[in-house]
Amino acid sequence: MHVTRFSEAPHYEAPNHFDMRCLRLQGKEAGPSTQMWMGMSQVLPGGRTGLDGSPMEKLYLVLEGELHIVGELEGAHQEDVLLPYDSCRFAPGEKRQLENRSNRPVLVALVMATAPPG
Repeated sequence: MHVTRFSEAPHYEAPNHFDMRCLRLQGKEAGPSTQMWMGMSQVLPGGRTGLDGSPMEKLYLVLEGELHIVGELEGAHQEDVLLPYDSCRFAPGEKRQLENRSNRPVLVALVMATAPPG
């Protein structure tokens, strides 16, 4: 068993993330997980990610606030809004963008593999 206390969760910088504070809860520098990692981000009002793809599947869970999401896969474009306890999966290779269009911070959890399937 490996416990990470929230008060000790390491901060990490993610590329193309703007006005966001990201913490690693499990995996990578937060612990010994070999297959996946878990993070949590606070997205400030106006904060967002770029519309970027990744070879890894990504799972998001909104804990607080209202998060606008965009997905693009094989030419198909989707947009939606996640409220507390709503979740979303982005497929491997799917472009995704997260955006806080509200005046309140958003708290969102992320789980993804440490490496692409192979």
